[in-house]
Amino acid sequence: MPTDTTAAAASTGQQAAGTSGRKKGRKGRLLVLVLVLALIGGVAYGAYWSVSTVRASFPQTTGSITLEGLSGPVDVRRDGYGIPQIYASSDEDLFMAQGYVQAQDRFYEMDVRRHMTSGRLSEMFGAGQVDNDAFLRTLGWDRIAKQEYEEKLSPATKKYLQAYAKGVNAYLEGKEGKDISLEYAALSFENDYKPGAWTPVDSVAWLKAMAWDLRGNMQDEIDRALLTSRLGPKQIADLYPSYPYDRNKPIVQEGGYDEGSGTFEAEGGSGEGDGSGDGTGSGDGSGSELGGGTGAGAEGDAAGFESQLTGLQRVLEDLPTAVGVNGDGIGSNSWVVSGEHTVSGKPLLANDPHLSASLPSVWYQMGLHCRDVSDKCRYDVTGYTFAGMPGVIIGHNQDIAWGLTNSGVDVTDLYLEKITGDGYQYGDKVVPFKTREETIKVAGGASRKIVVRETNNGPLLSDRSDDLVKTGKKAAVDSAAPDRGDGYAVALRWTALDPGRTMDAVFAINRAKDWDDFREASELFEVPSQNLVYADTDNHIGYTLPGKIPTRAEKHDGSVPAPGWDPDYEWTGWVDQDELPYEFDPERGYIVTANQAVVDEDYPYTLTTDWGYGARSQRINDLIQSKIKDGGKISTDDMRQMQLDNSSAVAKLLVPELLKIDVGDPHVREAQKLLEGWDYTQDADSAAAAYFNSVWRNILKLSFGHKLPKEVRVKGQCLWVEPANTTGPADEAGKVRECGQRSASQAQPDGGDRWFEVVRRLMADEDSEWWTTPKRGTRPAAENRDQLFKRALIDARWELTAKLGKDIDTWSWGRLHRLFLDNQTLGTDGPGFVKFVLNRGPWKLGGGEATVNATGWNAAGGYGVVWVPSMRMVVNLDDLDKSRWINLTGASGHAYNAHYVDQTEKWAEGELLEWAYSEKAVEDSTTDTLVLKP
Repeated sequence: MPTDTTAAAASTGQQAAGTSGRKKGRKGRLLVLVLVLALIGGVAYGAYWSVSTVRASFPQTTGSITLEGLSGPVDVRRDGYGIPQIYASSDEDLFMAQGYVQAQDRFYEMDVRRHMTSGRLSEMFGAGQVDNDAFLRTLGWDRIAKQEYEEKLSPATKKYLQAYAKGVNAYLEGKEGKDISLEYAALSFENDYKPGAWTPVDSVAWLKAMAWDLRGNMQDEIDRALLTSRLGPKQIADLYPSYPYDRNKPIVQEGGYDEGSGTFEAEGGSGEGDGSGDGTGSGDGSGSELGGGTGAGAEGDAAGFESQLTGLQRVLEDLPTAVGVNGDGIGSNSWVVSGEHTVSGKPLLANDPHLSASLPSVWYQMGLHCRDVSDKCRYDVTGYTFAGMPGVIIGHNQDIAWGLTNSGVDVTDLYLEKITGDGYQYGDKVVPFKTREETIKVAGGASRKIVVRETNNGPLLSDRSDDLVKTGKKAAVDSAAPDRGDGYAVALRWTALDPGRTMDAVFAINRAKDWDDFREASELFEVPSQNLVYADTDNHIGYTLPGKIPTRAEKHDGSVPAPGWDPDYEWTGWVDQDELPYEFDPERGYIVTANQAVVDEDYPYTLTTDWGYGARSQRINDLIQSKIKDGGKISTDDMRQMQLDNSSAVAKLLVPELLKIDVGDPHVREAQKLLEGWDYTQDADSAAAAYFNSVWRNILKLSFGHKLPKEVRVKGQCLWVEPANTTGPADEAGKVRECGQRSASQAQPDGGDRWFEVVRRLMADEDSEWWTTPKRGTRPAAENRDQLFKRALIDARWELTAKLGKDIDTWSWGRLHRLFLDNQTLGTDGPGFVKFVLNRGPWKLGGGEATVNATGWNAAGGYGVVWVPSMRMVVNLDDLDKSRWINLTGASGHAYNAHYVDQTEKWAEGELLEWAYSEKAVEDSTTDTLVLKP
């Protein structure tokens, strides 16, 4: 008989016999853990972290628990991977149970997230997080979330958020930290932190973190300005080429903007705009000027402005990773194929968002099922959500499926502000700051107070760094700019700092029944702007670009920081929803979104100057076309295989030229021969892929990396360079030593598809100045392309000899390209013994940067994996039970739980799990059932 216990009793960690849902055979491993901890952390730690301590927070997954506030019983059915499917008879019960179950598996992760979004990390981790908290308080995510909750969200959404919070708090009731998570047991050695109650605003605030990591081109905006310290307008233009529309197709290929009606027409649109914005990449040297004049070519010393942006970059790097690599290098794949081209005759939809690797995964898989879908209980949806948020973010219901990729639309602008006393200049007036005081509580220390200052353009980010406080007394300006006086500050204008309705959109999409419902729901998805792909059981497919997207005056394209004192650089409004691009049942029968340009050059609004350059998207287009030519059909497994495609576009471009180089040295020639006959596929066991990627990395380093300013190069990488607006100890040749300042995961050149395009366009100019590099040690100088390629072949051979050994038969890409999964708090900054307990890896991976199987690495920093397909899914609209999915890690956030990383090995091998949806399929897959009782 199932046992019955109250929520409070269960919260003490006592569980009814046989109700833990744990796999057998774990006790021996936990005993080994304790012995290892005793050796690593000292006998005291080992004794404290006994088997019972480690297992205390594991969730109860069978039997029954009484939860006050439920109106009826709720079933929580888990499969062999611990993935929960919840069955309830009312909306409130469904979301209350979702809150309870997610807290069972992931509350520590939820708690860290809400402390991050509210700028309260110091309360958990101490004084080391004060600067991060100050920056996050300046952005004010939780304040905006509170406004959204109070002023913008619908009554139904508020009701769901309240029910979710009630479920989380039912789980927390009566529990000590060690009963919730092993991490709290570790924190107890440092401070007396105790988690507080969950609130609806905690859930809404997480949308701000998601928006931050998907915020568009802010990093490019910073970088273009920093490059002016060493590069001229033409050189910067070389590094930011325009989008290659002639080679890589945009998302929307049929229809266009109708100037007569002022709307976007999915079919039969004229495609003729007025040219006021081109929506292209910035091939015009936009990094050379800062609107009214603060870029290269402007008169004056730019050192102060560079110092501001460098300080801002350091703050951005230090922020805890939320759902990506802090906005840089994030991509995703999603595509949909109509039934005309599928084996089943109904659509297939694939999605794999590319985000930084985290443990546990940012995604949480679950199903939310009303026993009878009615006005009282309206949901029957399954997919991926975020722990801490009700509803489903990506997935399907009984009628439709949807996926997301980052649109890359530019929704952030940095503004220089002229500071005068307690105000800032706007036009010919001095306007007082809007200010507020914030108190940051610090675990184990005294509280800190900060003052947040805001202009009409947004909060002053420059107040949050020692480097930025000095506010650029020597920022380069033209004659029309105001006097420097006390210098310039940097403010941020960002759509996410205005209250919005994205939380409403989540629930509206979850219950949408058709294309019209989906389009109406997507209009609420204001921030972040995403590419939404769609398919339904009636055999329709579609795409829509929602979002709150700003319009700008003609002189301001958002590519570089703008003069805040000039009203002509303000945002002028928003692109109307009817004007935004979409497609519905295109004639070609498929839609691909992979961060490429959304529309062609005739679209009248500049959505961004920094699209992804389309290497992944065009490869997916090509794979689909090759499969459907001559009437071929695509299966669910074909979609999976496309997600795993490792083909390197840049290898196809470069290898034929690399094989023409006469290297002379037999050891280098031995490595060069690996490229002969190679199919450009970057499998984990490929020696050719290892060597090519090393050659590619060295080409980038020699041609670009050594010419870039220190602000964007890898931290600690020091070079003797010609002076350029800098001072330092000069050698006898008059050069100065400059050391890089950026983290290895965010430095340049990162080797992404922008750099593919840069190199592609330079290939024909064999004598370009970019192909030159001086002699270093015994390595020869290069004066043209082929000489530089030869140098890269030599350098790569000796680099891999040092890393992988002299015997090339032992080389493999996976030995270089490894994934480590680190707990995002104590796993990165905690004591060594805690890292040992919480972290996992490595895994040897195939794939690479800008391939469909996008296991990203930063060529400036090394070969290690920095972002990944954070999940993969393929939805079969003919039979939803034949859909497939996988997560990066597992359902559980508890170290040593059976479901901590039980999906990772299959994920690394490219496998997908069965995805049960119908009640019968869920019943057949269920291994544990927990009943939540009122």
